[in-house]
Amino acid sequence: MLSPARTPFWAWTVLPLIALAILLTSSMLAGCAAPEERGPIAERPVQIVATTNIVADLARQLGGDRVEVIALMGPGVDPHLYRASEGDVGRMTGADLIVYNGLDLEGKIGEVLEQVEGRGIETVAVAESIPEDSLAASAEYAGAYDPHVWMNVGLWGTAATELSEALQMLDPTHAETYAARLNETLAGYDSLDVYVRQRVSEVPPEQRVLVTAHDAFGYFGRAYGFEVRGLQGISTATEAGTRDVQDLAAFVADRQIPAVFVESSVSPDAIEAVQEAVRARDFEVEIGGNLFSDALGADGTPEGTYEGMIRHNVDTIVDALTTDA
Repeated sequence: MLSPARTPFWAWTVLPLIALAILLTSSMLAGCAAPEERGPIAERPVQIVATTNIVADLARQLGGDRVEVIALMGPGVDPHLYRASEGDVGRMTGADLIVYNGLDLEGKIGEVLEQVEGRGIETVAVAESIPEDSLAASAEYAGAYDPHVWMNVGLWGTAATELSEALQMLDPTHAETYAARLNETLAGYDSLDVYVRQRVSEVPPEQRVLVTAHDAFGYFGRAYGFEVRGLQGISTATEAGTRDVQDLAAFVADRQIPAVFVESSVSPDAIEAVQEAVRARDFEVEIGGNLFSDALGADGTPEGTYEGMIRHNVDTIVDALTTDA
């Protein structure tokens, strides 16, 4: 089912409405081809604009050669802080379908999504199809949920189903193709989930503590039995202070956690500060590796796909936490 864009809960940070209207108007005047000008959708690839490269990868997986996908955010880009450019608005106004995560992950372009949808362009927020009882409430923002649902492979399967249904509604002539690709995708996710659980089983339960730059791994922890601590909250728009660093350092030293992790889309400075603060407490903690949290890796690399990203993360976590086991 197609889902409307939601107004982000940190709406004070979005583009002012007047500037947004200028962006939208200039993009339309620049000659971006409207979907109806390209001919019947059944006779050409579906033009999709995705916000993050994580949802872009999902769209390509489900659509195959029936879709052409543009990702607004590439490797290493933090969606919590990303602002839409005029070029982004132009791409969105020319799309058949805009795919985004939702749950306020893309907080600073939420207003743009609402305005574009008002022009009759279909949008789908894949994470907002997940039942509320499977979502984790935000400790920072009342009434909001942790948006990092892709860290639980099973929940990402629900997101895949939502997007497949949206494609089937938009392009019913090829509905069977989308349904078949969904079945292949879900089967792959089942195998991936088994792999994650097998690798996690190598870590003794008392050592399953995951410390990262920001709180993006809560769903991973709930699904696979880890206690998770993030230096920053679920949004990197909330900065960590000296007290946060010292509190986390005390936790790491007291629990004698062997490794903490940096993230590809977050500066390593804060986690390195935690490492120094732990050292001041006469305990050595290693940087266990670089995890992919809010963005996939580079195109053409294993980490540039959802499955490759999940495998990289679990392998990095398990290897670092079992080094001295």
